Amino acid sequence: MTADITPDRAPVRSWLPGFVALGVIWGSSFLFIKVGVAELHPLHLTLYRVATGALTLLVVLAVLRDRLPREPRVWAHLLVVAAFGVALPFTLFGFGEQRVESMLAGIWNATTPLIVLPLAVLVFRTERLTVRRAVGLGLGFAGVLVVLGVWEGVGGSHFTGQLMCLGAAACYGVAIPYQKKFIAGSSYSGLSLSAAQLLVATAQLAVVAPLVAGAPPVPTGLSAKVVASVLALGALGTGLAFVINLRNIRVAGASTASTVTYLIPVFAVLVGAVVLGERMNWHQPVGALVVLVGVAVAQGMLGKRRPRPEPAAVPAARAVEPAAQG
Repeated sequence: MTADITPDRAPVRSWLPGFVALGVIWGSSFLFIKVGVAELHPLHLTLYRVATGALTLLVVLAVLRDRLPREPRVWAHLLVVAAFGVALPFTLFGFGEQRVESMLAGIWNATTPLIVLPLAVLVFRTERLTVRRAVGLGLGFAGVLVVLGVWEGVGGSHFTGQLMCLGAAACYGVAIPYQKKFIAGSSYSGLSLSAAQLLVATAQLAVVAPLVAGAPPVPTGLSAKVVASVLALGALGTGLAFVINLRNIRVAGASTASTVTYLIPVFAVLVGAVVLGERMNWHQPVGALVVLVGVAVAQGMLGKRRPRPEPAAVPAARAVEPAAQG
């Protein structure tokens, strides 16, 4: 995709249904995690979820006659991206949701861009720190403190669960700039890279999960709602969601498609409240709003700015990100 054909001004009706569908799927994933960890160890849930997602994308690859990467260098980098972009954050969200509400986990997922930016600037050198971005970071981390409710003191299972969810977002903060620097510029499609990433994560989890949590339970021994949650997390949240996101990027442009970040916590809160009857303290949604404002400022979504063409590598970089959602 080149700058002259990037559809930044595509009719809203052409991409809005897929945009909302993606927000619903990714926002609902925190509900499915909550249901899944009721019977499954977080590592086992992540293993089943990632394996299902990998199988889904392999089917899509076969249908589209695409292929997996063949360069050893790419697979070596995928070892890092799979660990920090899939295995660790998915598992940490599972551990976190054993202690906190699913809607709160969805809020913590929205902090990912705030963690990505400083690492991209200081460690991977893929971005520059501007005054606008610094202000956005400051606002965002102030929102984090509000969500945590630090004035109430620290400690306890609930606070630990929030830190685990924040740790999951921090893992994405490593994976996203890493893949942008070392993988996104490759000649392989985003679909190919994502499928390979999930395959590597499945292999990693297949080794670690039995050592830490014992042998995974037989799926036939699980309740129907847990099996359905695993299938929804894998086939929808990690498989179909990728295809939808890739279409959103192609039709609406990467910048517009990336704003789904703002919808995910909204749907996570709605689904958690309606389906699970969860409730939050007043400071958690207030802090979430401050976080989202900070993200918007850091990304240049607020205020007037001159439009600029999107680089050709952006769609490939974005395309790997579905595996980097809760």
